[in-house]
Order: sequence, then C-alpha cells, then structure tokens
Amino acid sequence: MTTSDKPTAATPSIVSGFDEAALEAGRLLFAKECDFVWGANALNQLPEADLPEVAFAGRSNVGKSSLVNALTGRKTLARTSNTPGRTQQLNFFNLGDRLKLVDMPGYGYAKESKEKVEAWNDMVRRFLRGRVTLRRALVLIDARHGLKPNDDEIMAMLDRTAVPYVVVLTKADKVKPAELDKVRKATELGLKKHPAAFPDIHVTSSEKGTGIAELRASLAALALAVD
Repeated sequence: MTTSDKPTAATPSIVSGFDEAALEAGRLLFAKECDFVWGANALNQLPEADLPEVAFAGRSNVGKSSLVNALTGRKTLARTSNTPGRTQQLNFFNLGDRLKLVDMPGYGYAKESKEKVEAWNDMVRRFLRGRVTLRRALVLIDARHGLKPNDDEIMAMLDRTAVPYVVVLTKADKVKPAELDKVRKATELGLKKHPAAFPDIHVTSSEKGTGIAELRASLAALALAVD
C-alpha cells in the first residue's frame, strides 16, 4: 500500500479529498462494461488470477450485492435479496478488463446447517488469505449496527495476512445523522487496533447514492496503478 493510495481525512458523511480528476477516473472506470464471469463454490474452482481484485466482505444482509450494483450503475448485476445468506459462492465480475469485483458469501448467518455455514466461512477466510491478485478488501459494516465481533475477526485475519482493507459503512440512509456520526466515530476508534486497515471510512447508501462516487475514485486508483 502506498501513501498515495490512502484515503484522505473523513467528514461525518463521506471520505473527502478526491479531486475532480480522481472522481472522473472513477466514473469512467465504472462506466465500462461489467459482466459476471465466474462463480466458485470452492477454492479449487477459482478463475485465473489475471487482474487486480477487490473483495467485498461483510456480514449477511449488509448490502454487498447492492453496493456492487450501485458502483457499476446496474440494478441486477449482482443478485440481491432480502433473505440473508443468499450469496453462497464467490462471484467474480470483470470490470472493463481492468478490475475484478468479488462478491463473497456473507458471514455470521446461521439459518443454514452449521456445517454449511462453516464451509462458507472457511472458504472466505482462505480466499482472503491466499489470493495473489487481491489488492484490497472492502469490509462492509451496517451503519445501523456498527462493528460486531465477527467483523473484528475478519479484520484481524486481514491484519495477519497484510491484506489492506477499507471499512465501508452501508445503509447510511437508514440512520439519523447524529446516530450515523456516533457509529462512524466508534468504528474509527475500533480501527485503531487494526494495522492493515485504512484509517478513514467510506459512508455509503446504495439506495441514495451517497458516497458512491468517492468509493469509485478510490477503487479506480487500483486499476490505474497497474498501467
């Protein structure tokens, strides 16, 4: 991770500091064709590691698929559902042959059998530990609930493997401003013990579009870094 990759200081609502050129680079990247290219139910089914990858991690029903759709401007690219645990494999999306987005199974959902849940969780952990083209993970946190113990568990694992990650608060439109600011500050405090975490937080709403342009700009820097 380079200094230039790091986000700048956060405001109570979204990460700031992206100039017009960065925002335009993000817009152009995510305006490119984005297609589902692969679904893996096990690590031996992973596609070729040929492009930089960004993984979307988070508890079930945190809004991973909705965020993929909002970033790419497509309503149905990633399958969304009100039913937690619907994503049951690693879903890979090719963004203009520049970046792959990886929508991962949510963790912390226990409606399925214990064995199946453990298998999903193990696959997620092992993928995050060993994927050579994984440039960044986005750890999504529901703004209504803040950090939970299983979020800390995933972040601690990313710390150990030195995978840089950014926390993204989702569903910001569902929380009153004062409560959102409280959750954001508590999350920032919690990140201080995680060395692989970026210090600043993206606050987003897939429904309202809050923070989407800034997150696009941040991810575009990863694609540009390989030019």
